[in-house]
Amino acid sequence: MKTSIRIALAASLFLASAASFAQAPGISRTEVLTQDVSVPGRHAVVSRVTVAPRGVLGWHTHDGDEISYVESGDLTLLVAGKPQQVVHAGGAFVVPAGVAHSVRNDGEAAVALITVHVVAKDKPLATPAAAPAQ
Repeated sequence: MKTSIRIALAASLFLASAASFAQAPGISRTEVLTQDVSVPGRHAVVSRVTVAPRGVLGWHTHDGDEISYVESGDLTLLVAGKPQQVVHAGGAFVVPAGVAHSVRNDGEAAVALITVHVVAKDKPLATPAAAPAQ
């Protein structure tokens, strides 16, 4: 009985942290499409993400690759182990599965991007991660 209570508590805490992560201030995400792909147990999740001026999406990982296209604005991309990069409107980037990354909008106008994640159906889209050591 105690083991099942611990598992339930751990699951609740994990889901609560994932939910609060998804609701980061200054970040909005609208799922456009979720569809199965040719890899069993995985699906593609296409979203439109808006990052408000001075908005930050904290460090996180995905269990699959992320492919993103910046529709408008200038987005600062931070990827563990790599130099900071500014991706301008019309630019794109790929973050490999399991690599910690963060984005922020240092500008005065909102940034809009389209993201595609190919991830396991039974895992959260994103998992919070610790900021890497500098």
